[in-house]
Amino acid sequence: MNRDGPAPSVVPRNQASLAPSSASGSSSYEEVKQVAEIADRVRHCVGQVIVGKRDVIDLVLVALLGEGHVLFEDVPGLGKTMLARTTARALDCAFQRIQFTPDLLPSDVTGLSIFNQKIQEFEYRAGPVFTNVLLADEINRATPRTQSALLEAMAERQVTVDGDSRRLPRPFVVMATQNPIELEGTFPLPEAQLDRFALRLTIGYPGEDEEIAIARRFESSDPLKNLDSVVTREDLLRAIEICQRVRVGDAVGRYLVALVRATREVEVIALGASPRATLTLWRSAQVRAALDGRPYVIPDDVKSVAASVLCHRLILRPEERARGRTTKGVVDGLLERMPVPVETTE
Repeated sequence: MNRDGPAPSVVPRNQASLAPSSASGSSSYEEVKQVAEIADRVRHCVGQVIVGKRDVIDLVLVALLGEGHVLFEDVPGLGKTMLARTTARALDCAFQRIQFTPDLLPSDVTGLSIFNQKIQEFEYRAGPVFTNVLLADEINRATPRTQSALLEAMAERQVTVDGDSRRLPRPFVVMATQNPIELEGTFPLPEAQLDRFALRLTIGYPGEDEEIAIARRFESSDPLKNLDSVVTREDLLRAIEICQRVRVGDAVGRYLVALVRATREVEVIALGASPRATLTLWRSAQVRAALDGRPYVIPDDVKSVAASVLCHRLILRPEERARGRTTKGVVDGLLERMPVPVETTE
């Protein structure tokens, strides 16, 4: 299993009517079946360490296959870092971890040029960002200057140091964790960086039976130590390409765009979702459809990922936050009121 970072280079009800007609270059049922099989392998592998949380694991798969970044935001001890590490272990891809601290420098993330006295030239030493899966643990403990070192990498898949832009390997996915409760010694992520995360996920407390199963599973050893990868980098890239060709019909596409645009018109929202949110929701719905073995998107695919894609991109008005209103409640309300494309008899 290759765990070393690669060298950088310079540079339902509506299915019958909502299924668009076959288009050139679009994914087939046979192809999306391959994606579903890959997802099953990852689920089984992750399930050897993580107890339950099938819905969260599926959303992590949505981010991976959509080439999006994930922000795990929850209280300590619920398995945020463990889930990220286990998912990375299931993939035979390069993996790096950065423990974010207040004294972490941007060069500790991106790398820097060092003068080589033997050849009398500067040589670039790549930072841990040159990998396939990057775990940014407790990302909000680093200063804004260090946090911003990830902006270019997350948005453009490249790093610029000393005037040279170096491409990051593909795929490149950031899995970041943060604790929303403890604010001492933290630096809240700015909106520009939050917008770079495709999905924000919470894990939540386990049920009683699940908690007993967790204790039994970790009773004598760490199951992560004996976990082997089940998906190669080539398989992952192939699955990503298939998901990109999942068809989105005109009716579903308009429904998706209308949902995003509605967030800009709600009175309680000071800042609505950006066009980047539209692109992310579109891609996430394609992956969600492929995970279910369908080569086309239906409204339920959009609904299942909407909250994870949109909530962290919305900013409530201060008075609404004081009243206890949440962005999750706003998105849920929009989903209830938004007209859904229905089956026609034509």
